[in-house]
Amino acid sequence: MIRNYIKTAFRNIVKHKAFSAINIAGLAIGMASSILILLWVQHELSFDRFHENANELFRITAEASEFKTAVNPPGMPVGLKKEIQAVKNYVRVSKAVKLLLEKDRQQFEEKNALYTDPSFLDIFSFPLLKGNKKTALQQPNSILLTASMATKYFGTENPLGKSLLLDNQHNLTVTGVLANPPSNSHLQFDFILPITTESARALNSNWGNFNFYSYLLLDKTVANDPQAILKTESLINTVYKRNIPESTLKVAFQLQPLTAIHLHSNLQIDVAGHGNILYVKIFFIVAIFILVVACINFMNLATARSAKKAKEVGLRKVVGASRAQLIAQFMGESMVLSFVSLVIAIGIVYSVLPYFNQLAGTSLVLQLLNSNLLLILLGISIATGLLAGSYPALYLSGFQPVKVLKGPLKFTGGSQLLRNSLVILQFVVSIVLLIGTLVVYQQLQFIKTRNPGFDKANLLYMPMTGDMWNKQQLLKDELQKNPLTSNFAISSELPVNIDAGTNDVLWEGKSPNAQVIFPFLRVSENFIDVFQIKLLSGRFFSPGFIADSNNYIINETAMNVMGFTRETAIGKALSLNEKKGTIIGVVKDFNYKPIHTSIEPLILELNKWGGHVILRSAAGKTTETIEAMAAIHQQLNPNFPFSFNFLDQDLANLYKGEQQIGHLFNLFAILAIFISCLGLYGLSAFMAQQRTREIGVRKVLGASASSILLLLSSSYTRLILIATLVASPLAWLVIHKWLEGFAYHIQPGWSIFVAAPLAALFIAWLTVGYESVKAAWSSPVKNIRTE
Repeated sequence: MIRNYIKTAFRNIVKHKAFSAINIAGLAIGMASSILILLWVQHELSFDRFHENANELFRITAEASEFKTAVNPPGMPVGLKKEIQAVKNYVRVSKAVKLLLEKDRQQFEEKNALYTDPSFLDIFSFPLLKGNKKTALQQPNSILLTASMATKYFGTENPLGKSLLLDNQHNLTVTGVLANPPSNSHLQFDFILPITTESARALNSNWGNFNFYSYLLLDKTVANDPQAILKTESLINTVYKRNIPESTLKVAFQLQPLTAIHLHSNLQIDVAGHGNILYVKIFFIVAIFILVVACINFMNLATARSAKKAKEVGLRKVVGASRAQLIAQFMGESMVLSFVSLVIAIGIVYSVLPYFNQLAGTSLVLQLLNSNLLLILLGISIATGLLAGSYPALYLSGFQPVKVLKGPLKFTGGSQLLRNSLVILQFVVSIVLLIGTLVVYQQLQFIKTRNPGFDKANLLYMPMTGDMWNKQQLLKDELQKNPLTSNFAISSELPVNIDAGTNDVLWEGKSPNAQVIFPFLRVSENFIDVFQIKLLSGRFFSPGFIADSNNYIINETAMNVMGFTRETAIGKALSLNEKKGTIIGVVKDFNYKPIHTSIEPLILELNKWGGHVILRSAAGKTTETIEAMAAIHQQLNPNFPFSFNFLDQDLANLYKGEQQIGHLFNLFAILAIFISCLGLYGLSAFMAQQRTREIGVRKVLGASASSILLLLSSSYTRLILIATLVASPLAWLVIHKWLEGFAYHIQPGWSIFVAAPLAALFIAWLTVGYESVKAAWSSPVKNIRTE
């Protein structure tokens, strides 16, 4: 019986080639889209779950006033292990640091190294391919390499015991080779170095500086009990208050599950590359809806073709077929189409996966030998077959033999209503995605073109390394001599994502209970000219004022926090980190962090320390400026490699995740529209065929081709207008939720909610246009005779 159903299904597929092609193409593209999205969603949800102790590992996060951060004092986890029984172990991890490594007279500047405790290999499950897990991080001058770095530096040789020269001064001994961190790890690194014994002594007693990521391994019974976690958090805060009283800093600490870090971290001073749970939810829903859109095509075309199937159903019932047998036959046909579509979809996924990875910034792999993935794919196919085939099977099997064998089947209002409802649902999904695409594009353009408060064009920077730190005056002299490099400034950090801050700030009139985190930046005298920042009152630092080393400049937000005005701020006493001085100027607010964060109060002090040389090149002179920078670097710092970058590129990199989401929205909006139009084309062709005689009669009675064309397209126009009314409020809710993640964002106007439906309507007209024009221009005599 089953064999007969399958055989019949294949015969029907071959017999109705156009119908089958449209259905298979729609289902295959819909399945391929859903598989790609689900692979991405699965990857996002899998972050850090590969660690053996994943469920018992927690990261300490902190919140002081409105400042939420992922770092905490390095002495804190040491003290917590001593005082809290639930804490079984801990590991501290530094922010990513740069290393200058040398091997066989070849130097490489590496940007992704971490300093950590020896417990790193015990707490995390990064595989150690070579070396001894117990001793690899015990030696003070040791270094662990990832497999890719081991190949880079030592080729096929065994790197254990071999040396690398660090910063032209220290020899490091390779004591282990780690597997490359998997892409679903929030910690990404190329090198691991141990915190030295001397550093550890200083760090263990430091409860004031927030500069390390700390991870705690908790007892299993505590880790799996939400109430016990809350109790442990309370104990952590109690221990901290014993070391740092609330009068000094009022801060609350939380325990963040390791597996929640990637998708649930909206924190400052965090590791780069986090995802967003909102994106995961949105795209999971998109995957379901794209699959539903493809299924709707099948249901619409199957019910529209019911007149063709009616006599077959009637004859089968006359010869004794039961309704259950007919349902089984039609469901079998649907399942065959679904499995054929799945095979094609897998081929599509294999073909486009490299391009999708490039678009999404991932490294997804389709492993068909993975039993879990295979079950998911089969589940998608079965679910698609059941969803797409259920209504047509129930609808077709319900025909009465007497009615369908007596004459042509007439469609009921109910079946027409269902088809229209399904078309509306298709275009609701498509219009929501189109609106989302337009909003994401406009927000990205807003980020790209928005004035951050300084002119970001033609700004280059060179980090100070090696001998430059000891030759700062000579460096300034050489830069000043050359007209190509004379427009320069020195800044302790790049003003794109400052992570230095303190609450040790006193000013005249400060409330004793006020605790505000103030980011600060050390800059040279010409910083304001190089960045073209507006000075609102007072003056900027100047070489002519020796006392400026103790003076400060604040931004507008800091002025407001302190309760000053532009006039009253100048001359007020200010103390930063116990260094007393005077406010000499107020600058206009500028963005020095990503625009997800509101502008915070900022204090500028005179740079006597170093950091980055930032200069503005003349228009059209960028290449010559870089060459001049390289020559100065070679003259003053020959033992270190020259490196530079563009500030606007660093700013763009801050929004890489949003750019990738924008690309994905574009892709899946196009696919949803395409799948919808594919079904719409098949449906319009069939409905035009069904109305052949009506069109012929209308033309005989004097109807023009344009009126026939309007008649055939008007029904779809009404459906898309209804879809617009449903889609617009849904899209408004989604985009406003997304835009809430930005402190500065666009205000979506009515034009977006008009442009997207108009685009959908135009595409729909193009889709149905061919069949409508063909029907409108056909010969009425031939049409009537054919009927």
